[in-house]
Amino acid sequence: MFVEYVWLTVLIPLLCFVIVGALGTRIRHGGGLITVAGAACSFIIALLASYEFFTSSDYSEVGYVTESLEWFTVGFGSTSFTISIGYYLDSLSCLIMMFASFISTLIFVYSLGYMGDQGIKKRRYFAEVALFLTGMIGCVTASNMVQMFIFWEIMGLCSYLLIGFWGFGHPEAKQKASAAKKAFLVTRAGDVCLMGGMFVLFFEMGSLDYVTIFNGANLAAADPEMLALASLLIFGGAIGKSAQFPLLDWLPDAMAGPTTVSALIHAATMVKAGVYIVARCFPLFCMNSEVMLFVAIIGGVTAFFTATMAMNNFNIKKVLAYSTLSQLGYMFLALGAGGYLFALGIEEGSEELMAAGALGYTAATLHMANHAFFKACLFLGSGSVIHSTGTEDMRLMGGLGRKMPITSITMLIATLSIAGFPFFAGFWSKDLVLDVAMDAFKDAADPTCYVFILLWFLGVVTAFMTAFYMFRLWFMTFSGKARENAEHCHGESPRSMALPLVVLSVFALAFGFVLLIGYDGIFTIELVAGNWIVGGQAGEPGFHWIEHLFTNPYTYLTIVLVLVSISLAYLMYSRGSVNPGKFNKDGQSLLYRVIANRWYLPEIYDQTSWKLGYGVAKCVDYFDRNIIDGSVNGLANAVIGGGDAVSKAQDGNVHTYSAVVILGIVLLFAVAAALVIFYGVIA
Repeated sequence: MFVEYVWLTVLIPLLCFVIVGALGTRIRHGGGLITVAGAACSFIIALLASYEFFTSSDYSEVGYVTESLEWFTVGFGSTSFTISIGYYLDSLSCLIMMFASFISTLIFVYSLGYMGDQGIKKRRYFAEVALFLTGMIGCVTASNMVQMFIFWEIMGLCSYLLIGFWGFGHPEAKQKASAAKKAFLVTRAGDVCLMGGMFVLFFEMGSLDYVTIFNGANLAAADPEMLALASLLIFGGAIGKSAQFPLLDWLPDAMAGPTTVSALIHAATMVKAGVYIVARCFPLFCMNSEVMLFVAIIGGVTAFFTATMAMNNFNIKKVLAYSTLSQLGYMFLALGAGGYLFALGIEEGSEELMAAGALGYTAATLHMANHAFFKACLFLGSGSVIHSTGTEDMRLMGGLGRKMPITSITMLIATLSIAGFPFFAGFWSKDLVLDVAMDAFKDAADPTCYVFILLWFLGVVTAFMTAFYMFRLWFMTFSGKARENAEHCHGESPRSMALPLVVLSVFALAFGFVLLIGYDGIFTIELVAGNWIVGGQAGEPGFHWIEHLFTNPYTYLTIVLVLVSISLAYLMYSRGSVNPGKFNKDGQSLLYRVIANRWYLPEIYDQTSWKLGYGVAKCVDYFDRNIIDGSVNGLANAVIGGGDAVSKAQDGNVHTYSAVVILGIVLLFAVAAALVIFYGVIA
């Protein structure tokens, strides 16, 4: 009843984009109320469709429901292929569709207050965020990869427009415009890889419809090397969109946009698309264990290195940006480790290994949902602080807990969640991520499994750093003595900004308990009789997850590390009994300077661009001007010159025309004689 209307979740925000873009200046709040209403309607439809999907036995056997119609056909006869447009709904689609629309609705409500002083610019803002939501929901509900790619690119366009929102008429307009261009260009590199993966996949499978390419029999019959190449190229798209190593430098600079845009990009849309495409293509990736090993390595390395960059940064939004990169790395680590076990299970026919591998999918998708809630709360909370203090520098804050109690408490809940404090939402998924990394080391007999003990260690160290730098942020902002900007704080933000924080903090606290109330099937995947089944129906309470975590000694290790890091942050940045300068020689130590300079990755990228990219661009420019344009211009000049030469024979003199006729006859006879001689020699 409701599933068949899921396409409205895409159409409604698209209509809001058109209406607000055309008439926003004539509507109150620049059309913001229309955008809020559209996002809310999308969420309601998504919620009803998802509830029907999870509770109806009609979908439990196949694990998905799809409907499509023919869009266009390319080619003729047996060589033609058809591109369709439609929706494909499974538990992964439902999960992302629900939290994207729900969190976007709260962010749009928050924007009514946060962007209230933007005047005529509000129309552009609310139109663009509506299109942003359209892109994300369209991406996760698409029935094929071509349709998905269209909405994927819509998100890329919207990120460029929104990151550069203040690229005109702003004191730092040049830097903000540069950040927008950087995000657009870097993500395009990943998009080219994704497109290449689609070409390879179409060449091998003959279709890009999900029903066809994720069919177990079709995957088993395909060339493994071609599937591995397609998987790696698709993962390249995920690296660009989710800002993983080495394409990670654009996301911190994306903080140039409004804080609400940062919340959208980091929590509800955009960077989650990279995790989505790997989770969506999990059956494809599991055809090769080495591909999944590569995914895990990229995730583990990104999680660790980006966490270090947050340790000494003083910009409240950039600390959160680095934490997003780190948490996304956790998700890829879980998918990679789980997929590695699943791939080995398929090769060996081991149900036990496949069950262990499915845990990685569960951990990654659960952490994706948890991260959406606590990161949205953290970004909107930081926006509330910036709105009241007029600065993003935490060194100018302090003591805001007394002046902004709602923001303080809600951000504390979200901070406890991202730190993995016991029983908060982030605790359940973070420990599952580390568990699956350890399982990949213990359960696999392949020698390459020893890589996972290192990845597990990096994950544990990352958990320690996450708790430290997040509580460093909270203590520097809300506790201690009020510093320069905090003394002139405007107080708590308006209700339109405070209410979304309260709602998000509730989910940041409690969403992890979805595992225990019977909805853990949302986060499952299995291979049954050669067919991939994503998700399952609501079932019995899942108290076995408590046993799984609390009978594992590694869980207590991470709990102790989290408590130690929180205590250390308290002593350094709240009580002041430990001087942070002792550890970094007041910012002069080599490690401190390396981390403060992002491990010199921006400089490496700049030098690579200038010395390699610029050189390649000059060669391409030379080839274009002298070979491509030269050939075309040379042909045109030859035609013009030939025409000028021939036109001289048209002088009106009879003897000239006679000479031309005689010359023509002679040439014809010469050609005829040459042909006779040629064929005579052959005969």
